[in-house]
Amino acid sequence: MTKLTSILAVAVIAASAVAASVSAQTAPSREPIMYGANTGEYTPTGIALRGDAEILQGQNRLRAEAVEVTLTNGAITRIEASGGVYYVTPEQTLRGDRATYAVSTGVVTVTGDVILTQGQNVLTGSTATYDVDSRTARLSGGSSGRVEGVFYPEQN
Repeated sequence: MTKLTSILAVAVIAASAVAASVSAQTAPSREPIMYGANTGEYTPTGIALRGDAEILQGQNRLRAEAVEVTLTNGAITRIEASGGVYYVTPEQTLRGDRATYAVSTGVVTVTGDVILTQGQNVLTGSTATYDVDSRTARLSGGSSGRVEGVFYPEQN
């Protein structure tokens, strides 16, 4: 291998490492948004998805019977889901009646009879707010006016 070839090989490896590092640092809420459904309708202000509607962003998934995607200047700014809503991340699953995803803030709000599961642990309430980037959820009162749940200690 010539000296120039060695230098080019090192440069390519370094560039690949930098690209991987930058990609790994991309906030989940800035990942591309993909969508699909049984039927869809495009209008100048948005997209209506019906029947097994699904939104994918990185490793996060929003599923519902119906999804309304709001477009502003051609960019997705808001997503509203209704009917058997599930918001699934690698660590947690949120279930509820309705959900709203404010893309600019990276916040998903799930309402209705909300159930948050993480492994065997379960929390219930009426509203859950999930921050896509920090991967944290906050629940507020359920049918009894309280957040309720069960936590299982780790088994060693």
